[in-house]
Amino acid sequence: MIYQILLIEDDLQICEILTDYLAAQQENAFCVRCANDGQRGLEQIVEGQYDLVLLDIMLPEMDGFSLCRELRRISDAPIIFITARGREEDKLRGYQLGCDDYLVKPFSLPVLHAKMLALLKRSKGMVQSPVLAAGGIVLEPERYRVCCGGREIDFSYKEYELLRYLMEHKGKLCTREELLTHIWGYDFAGNDRVVDNHIKKLRKKLGAQGSLIRTIIRKGYQLKEDTDERGNKKE
Repeated sequence: MIYQILLIEDDLQICEILTDYLAAQQENAFCVRCANDGQRGLEQIVEGQYDLVLLDIMLPEMDGFSLCRELRRISDAPIIFITARGREEDKLRGYQLGCDDYLVKPFSLPVLHAKMLALLKRSKGMVQSPVLAAGGIVLEPERYRVCCGGREIDFSYKEYELLRYLMEHKGKLCTREELLTHIWGYDFAGNDRVVDNHIKKLRKKLGAQGSLIRTIIRKGYQLKEDTDERGNKKE
């Protein structure tokens, strides 16, 4: 399937990087068109049909917030903000105006790609992935989003995939070898210490809920399943 993507971004280098990266993806085909100011972006939305819009906020002619408001009046295509503005009030405003996701520069290209695919598949009715939950952790595969204790947490691509795998196998022992194979691939040249390092980062970002990830000595890790919303074990 060929996805039609509109990138509205005034930084020509970012346009080139994103266009080249998406063009190199083999699992899905992306046709990316670029607009370098808000007014031209609006004109292209009116002129053509797009499956997804990548939108900066600080644009010439028309800022991204105003453009998002206008886009929502004429299109239901998924919108992802890609912007240097990372304040909470900016994120909230973006969601209030109708965006589907919000990434702060600099961001991971694999994470952006994964978020795009999740939104595209959901908008096309191609998948219905269940929400994963454990204690106070909620992972939404269709939106590529993790919330913990009611707050959204940003993870790297590998961190997200590691947490997702543990939650999909909640209550079961996941060996280091199993995690390496699933997350890093069969041809990974490093050792299993990379798993331990990523688990450490996961626990730190999850805060109190990090204790849900148990270490099984000399074997691997297990995500607790018998916990309440605060991550405390139920009697």
